[in-house]
Amino acid sequence: MIDRRNFLKTSIVGGAALAFPNAVSRLLTPRSRAAISEPLLETVAGETLITILHTNDTHSQIDPIPDNDKQWGGKGGVARRATLVKEVRKQSPNTLMVDAGDVFQGTPYFNFYKGEVEYKSMSLIGYDVVTLGNHDFDNGVDALAAAMKFANFEFVSTNYDVRGTTLESRVKPYAVRTFGDVRVGLFGLGISPDNLITPENFKGVKYLDPVLTARDAVRLLRDREKCQLVLGMSHLGYYPNPKRDEVGDTQVAAQVSGIDFIASGHTHTFMETPYLQKNPDGNDTIIFQVGKSGIYVGRVDFKLKDGKVVASAGRLLDLRHESLA
Repeated sequence: MIDRRNFLKTSIVGGAALAFPNAVSRLLTPRSRAAISEPLLETVAGETLITILHTNDTHSQIDPIPDNDKQWGGKGGVARRATLVKEVRKQSPNTLMVDAGDVFQGTPYFNFYKGEVEYKSMSLIGYDVVTLGNHDFDNGVDALAAAMKFANFEFVSTNYDVRGTTLESRVKPYAVRTFGDVRVGLFGLGISPDNLITPENFKGVKYLDPVLTARDAVRLLRDREKCQLVLGMSHLGYYPNPKRDEVGDTQVAAQVSGIDFIASGHTHTFMETPYLQKNPDGNDTIIFQVGKSGIYVGRVDFKLKDGKVVASAGRLLDLRHESLA
């Protein structure tokens, strides 16, 4: 589990390192053009570094944001994201690239090519595991399944029961990746389809309670699969002050022990630093969401020793950093 004393909060914005409250003493300051891809934690013999890169709500934004956009002009773009992932993996071989859903819908690429361009791009970038958002169903279940033939990464959704649909062969409830003697378990959570997905487009898929399914998934990954690190990809949304019956990532983490990190999505929340949520055991779950449209990439590094997380660090990565030119 995460120890607050060993969690480093920093952010890279426009190439400058910013310190935030509760940061520990060591500040990660860019030392060179390659600084954006350097590990956030130092390791010694007997320790393993696992790096998680994550996006959410990329919404078919293949090109950088148009220059005439007053806030985000020129940012993002899959080419720069591909360069970033390549550079990170050079220095941190134990890297997982994940996405928290809503890959589709937002530009003509989706309207014309129905997901082919998005999934081919993500495959070339090197994504490992992806969960599903509500907009990924905009053309229906069968069209989503057809688009998946262009993807060479795994799809997981723990609370969307896809059995009996054309998604069954591609979407699994969880995934496990192994780095040396460290097993990493990944599960995915999707938002309720009510008022978000046309019933016909969700036909045959059953929505299950995200808290109960997350609890079952963590227990399975920890006990049966013997995973030392458990990660969730969530399209539930980030609601620090929930209204009515909103159940988002903080609400899940507060009720489910054993989740080390949740890559968040759905609410398009631009978080400068990860958020730490106490779980029922009194430990922390890291939650990080990086806005939308591939403008930023999130990074969280975990250091493990003897099968346990002993330190972690998080950082926002700006794709306009000079090293990605």
